[in-house]
Amino acid sequence: MTQLRAEIDRIDTALVRLLSERQRYIERAAEIKSDRNVVRDEARIEDVIGKVLSEARKAGLSAGIAEPVWRTLVECSIALEMKAYDKRNQRSR
Repeated sequence: MTQLRAEIDRIDTALVRLLSERQRYIERAAEIKSDRNVVRDEARIEDVIGKVLSEARKAGLSAGIAEPVWRTLVECSIALEMKAYDKRNQRSR
């Protein structure tokens, strides 16, 4: 069990690094977008979820894990991007 937990911890560390990288791209998107109304893009959300579910199937990851995890990730990312967008535009006033 100790080895199993160590491997889970190793994977969690890798996931944190990847999520941090993803976050930096989200923050960059907030700098690029010229209109707050385009931060939330329903078509893009569904595209991302569709791609994730396809990759999950290939990798053997349960859709019951993949979909809610990514929907939560996307919603949190949108909230972060909105906050960054608002902060950037508040400074430029």
